[in-house]
Amino acid sequence: MIIDTHCHLQFNGYNEDREAVIKRCQEAGMICNTVGTQKDTSRLAVELAEKYDFIYATIGLHPIHTSSTEVDEEETTFQSREEEFDEKYYNELAQSKKVIAVGECGLELFHIPEGANKEEVLEKQKKTFLQQINFANKHNLPMVIHVRDAHQETIEMLNLEIKNLKLEIPTGVMHCYTSDWINAEQYLKLGFYLGFTGVITFPPKKLDPKPQLDLLEVVKNCPLDKILIETDSPYLAPQAYRGERAEPWMVVEVAKKIAEIRNLGLEEVVEITTNNAKKLFTKITN
Repeated sequence: MIIDTHCHLQFNGYNEDREAVIKRCQEAGMICNTVGTQKDTSRLAVELAEKYDFIYATIGLHPIHTSSTEVDEEETTFQSREEEFDEKYYNELAQSKKVIAVGECGLELFHIPEGANKEEVLEKQKKTFLQQINFANKHNLPMVIHVRDAHQETIEMLNLEIKNLKLEIPTGVMHCYTSDWINAEQYLKLGFYLGFTGVITFPPKKLDPKPQLDLLEVVKNCPLDKILIETDSPYLAPQAYRGERAEPWMVVEVAKKIAEIRNLGLEEVVEITTNNAKKLFTKITN
């Protein structure tokens, strides 16, 4: 058994062949955590999880959806929706036994709406993040945390603002971790897991190899009992499938890279990361 701890099977990228993709995941004998990013995708994640025993759901509001901004990247282009965290709505979704976490939530300073004040955007994101931390505590659920270009702000918030407000920091995972060991140590000290995607399989960029080398250092140094593997599919296909749409079964490529870096067998990495996922996401019963 292998667990993709972060995928988006409910996203539009699978609209034409979702059932075929799900069948491939079933045949691979995996478990998939399908992660929501706002109301609609959280609801669709729960609906998929209720339909298939090997699919689970995470519900929450992504920081990019706290403002309306155009997202234009290599693998996707869309206009984000501006939403508030509607606790009543998410409370209803959380009644499902297949909901295993809160997220994808956190802080995002890579995409700032044109003409917007960065500090105002950040404050709104912090407010929404805190609401979801409280929500996770109320429902005794771990968190799936998104951070992009905002590690310093996230670490400061977790270390200072939450503790000053005397809020309990729920356990969780730093999704799609791509930063360096300095930041990784801070998250690990707070008890978080690190989720690695197909990004770790990419070769270093010739003109700027340092970010990738820093990331590989994190993979090398991270305690084995704090490592999770994920795809973030339909995005970030591993190097072996680069240019294709990612699917959850490709998560084995992430495990292969970790095995190579840590000088371990593939089966050992799969067993370790599966056990880690079940320890964090305690509502996984398979």
